[in-house]
Amino acid sequence: MIVGRSQLDKDSEEWQKLNYDIYTLRQTRKEVRSRWKHILEDLGFQKEADSLLSVTKLSIVSDSQNMSKARDILLKLSEETNIFPTSWELSERYLFVVDRLIALDAADEFFKLASVVYPKRASVERVDEKHVPAATP
Repeated sequence: MIVGRSQLDKDSEEWQKLNYDIYTLRQTRKEVRSRWKHILEDLGFQKEADSLLSVTKLSIVSDSQNMSKARDILLKLSEETNIFPTSWELSERYLFVVDRLIALDAADEFFKLASVVYPKRASVERVDEKHVPAATP
């Protein structure tokens, strides 16, 4: 998106739309990172939170056997919590973070805390179904 935006005239509507999309994506990424950092700090990783969240091209998996478990936990986080926005595509970045948490034996605690702090909200339909009064004959 950034490359595409750089090739457009700044005054064009396309440039403005791409610029807004880039800004929105960056804000969403910051929010997700902030949520993860909040959970890590609550688990006692105040000093290590930034380094645990730091993922680069040079990042490696601590144990290849943990990747399956890391994928499962990440998927569970996306399905059962609101730590990720609903429109969010799972990022490989957080696979590395979960792998690190597994190595620290903190992945399950992270999930439990994320479930409490960012619980999945019931859909509007479910809420309406529970509160619909019974029809009287």
